[in-house]
Amino acid sequence: MIPRQYPEAPAQVYLFATCLVDLFVPQAGLDAVRLLEREGLTVHFPRGQSCCGQPAYSSGNPEQARAVARAQLDLFAQPWPIVVPSGSCAGMMRHHWPRLFEDDAVAGPKARALAERVFELSEFLLRVLKVRYPDAAQAVTSTSGSVRPETVVLHTSCAARREMGTRVHGVELIDALPGVTRLEHERESECCGFGGTFSLKHPDISGAMVQDKVASACATGCDTLVSADCGCLLNIGHAARRQALGLKVEHMATFLWRRLGGRDNGSDNRGDRSGRQDAATIGTETQR
Repeated sequence: MIPRQYPEAPAQVYLFATCLVDLFVPQAGLDAVRLLEREGLTVHFPRGQSCCGQPAYSSGNPEQARAVARAQLDLFAQPWPIVVPSGSCAGMMRHHWPRLFEDDAVAGPKARALAERVFELSEFLLRVLKVRYPDAAQAVTSTSGSVRPETVVLHTSCAARREMGTRVHGVELIDALPGVTRLEHERESECCGFGGTFSLKHPDISGAMVQDKVASACATGCDTLVSADCGCLLNIGHAARRQALGLKVEHMATFLWRRLGGRDNGSDNRGDRSGRQDAATIGTETQR
């Protein structure tokens, strides 16, 4: 992975929420916006955005993926960074959209220029905004005056780890939070078995993989499994609930916002479909 040059902190950004966040984990999108606004940024959400095209692309259907991507190339017209709360979707936009249009004289330059502005959320917080969260300890202080402890394990999707280097950013953010202890488990680097359409085409293999992942995480005795990718989060969370193991799963944005003392609309939303009312608010926001 080629090291990238990071821009100065901007005043305005786009949010590409991803289809999974929009449909299944809207609280993660809301909390991503809150984290960005906390740093003084104005967040723009183009209404026409949809899927990044990764399901079609990874299934060997580049034409369908190209059609999905083409419909969104002109949505992000201003030269603002595009922040994505998913490493795999960010990787699709940054690395594969240019390849989809490499022979297109019109769409190719647009895709390449857009790709340079794509950042995964954790990467953007750390490398562009250079967040430090010095007030996190005060935000999670108990009535006795001590910082409320929490142990977590981190899961990074395969694409996010390899294409965007997201694990490094996740580790750095979590390790800097007062009261949070990050534990490593035996199968941390392994795939959770989701893999987009892989889980549909090979359910038995996918099921065995996620069972291994959940068992490994639970063996650490952690309080929470944190991930920046909703597909993996839904897969792991569902497997844990089906086995009644009590493993809580949480998107990185929601975890950070909670540890910073943020409050949502009252829903817990650790890997479930709560918070849908707020998602509708984001989905109908006009582009400013």
